[in-house]
Amino acid sequence: MAYAIGTYKTGDRVRVTQQVPRLSGTMVTSVEGLVMASEQQKTGSWFAHSEDKKLWMDRLQLRKDDGELVWCNLDRYSRIEVVEAAKAAEPADDSAG
Repeated sequence: MAYAIGTYKTGDRVRVTQQVPRLSGTMVTSVEGLVMASEQQKTGSWFAHSEDKKLWMDRLQLRKDDGELVWCNLDRYSRIEVVEAAKAAEPADDSAG
């Protein structure tokens, strides 16, 4: 499934699977955690011939179960699965009984 930055909300539990093509086969890695941030960020690059010499990358920050924070740089080989959607805040009970 193709990803779209901004469709993942803080608190969603997702699994990111990424592939790295190599001469001797494809290396596959996965990480699972809660979404902390989903955005595009500038990164420096000597080959980025754009304004400010920066390249925009899609990034997803996850908090793993052990508390580790992980930034995933997303590309065409990235697959994101929502394991559990964030729970919506329950409305407060304002009724005076």
